[in-house]
Amino acid sequence: MDKRPIGVFDSGMGGLTVVKEIRRLMPNESIIYFGDTGRVPYGNRGTDTIIKYVKQDINFLKSNDIKAIVVACGTASAVALPAINDSDVPIIGVVEPTAQYALDTTKNGKIGIIGTTATINSGMYQSLLSAKNGITVYEKACPLFVPLAENGYSNSEVARIVAKDYLWDLKEKGVDTLILGCTHYPLLKNAIKDIMGDGVTLINCGLPTANYLLKTLKENDCLSDGTPAHKYYVSDMTDEFVSLARTFLGDGVDIEKTDINNY
Repeated sequence: MDKRPIGVFDSGMGGLTVVKEIRRLMPNESIIYFGDTGRVPYGNRGTDTIIKYVKQDINFLKSNDIKAIVVACGTASAVALPAINDSDVPIIGVVEPTAQYALDTTKNGKIGIIGTTATINSGMYQSLLSAKNGITVYEKACPLFVPLAENGYSNSEVARIVAKDYLWDLKEKGVDTLILGCTHYPLLKNAIKDIMGDGVTLINCGLPTANYLLKTLKENDCLSDGTPAHKYYVSDMTDEFVSLARTFLGDGVDIEKTDINNY
């Protein structure tokens, strides 16, 4: 038994969609979450900057004596994780578990991927999925989705208009499975579903990533059976983050600001 917390980070509030699944699957686990709200989004940054940010995020979480780290950010997982190879704790990204889940889900072999510009340009999803026989992959960068989510416009008419512009080509290609390759994107699932229709399965990174984390903790005999204590940190306190965190996770969410540049 290991009562140390699990560390989770994202560029902003999107990682809370992953936290929600972790808390549902592992109710005895404590979580320390960091949302880099002061530097969101990561998806339009250069590779060196993303790697720098991710290393700081990891260092912050490690300062809290965590037993595992979940990179609850599609951009960080796709762009930075291949360059992080010196960690003394397990680090789990969202890309590989989500890609496998999509492969297990698709019926017609046509999988769509939407993500930030950096995630799509990394080619990581394309590489993992295209290696499988009978799979055709269609990708689309959706850079406006993150600011829409971060600024409280997830369910607006603006979100629906932007979603139609981004997604219509994917719908026309006949994909039956769509990977939401950024953890912010589930916040816009209503707008996305309106465009794609009921015949397309939306793959949220949260569930496959939480399942993979559970498997990893079991294999390392690191599960906790204690009473959980959660802590949430941000690099810039925003009303939107506080509101979403309390909506997702309950009114008792404790949120503090930290200077990530110290790490």
